[in-house]
Amino acid sequence: MSKVTFTKKMTAMAIIGTSFFAFSCSSLKGGNTREAKATINSTKTDVPGSGTISFIQKQNEVEMKLDLNFPAKANRTVAVHIHEHGDCGNAGNDAHGHWNPTNSKHGKWGSSEYHLGDIGNVQLDASGKGSLTIKTDKWSVGTGNTNDVAGRGLIVHDGVDDYVTQPTGNAGSRIGCGVIEAAKK
Repeated sequence: MSKVTFTKKMTAMAIIGTSFFAFSCSSLKGGNTREAKATINSTKTDVPGSGTISFIQKQNEVEMKLDLNFPAKANRTVAVHIHEHGDCGNAGNDAHGHWNPTNSKHGKWGSSEYHLGDIGNVQLDASGKGSLTIKTDKWSVGTGNTNDVAGRGLIVHDGVDDYVTQPTGNAGSRIGCGVIEAAKK
């Protein structure tokens, strides 16, 4: 956890932000977890596929597990991103652009600058299956905070993310989509 140091000229935003952060952290003490999941379905009839993604938050860490099965993309790499809206209508286009609450440049996850929605590339095997796991303190689940993954869209793209082209990584069309929903308790 990062250390917060205050000066005598503390702004109202610093007080509100710190209080909100403390509330978010304290709500997950004692082994409580928050979960969100999505079922990924193909958006194109000529590229059948499916998958699942789960986000499990324990204290301040979120573990994402992604499993894909796109047989038409066997032995290829596909890009995966979290998009702004949890709406897979219009062949996934209603999910709009990449989720980017920090207004950062598009990039590779974990690099000096990237969107919170920049998950990255997933290598698919000879049967079209691939998986990816990420653990991070950058996301939250079901908190309503700006870094909350719940309510977002998960998009599988037809191509590879080049991590350079702004704002999308030139990842190609949308071949899969799922709505990330927080688990009901």
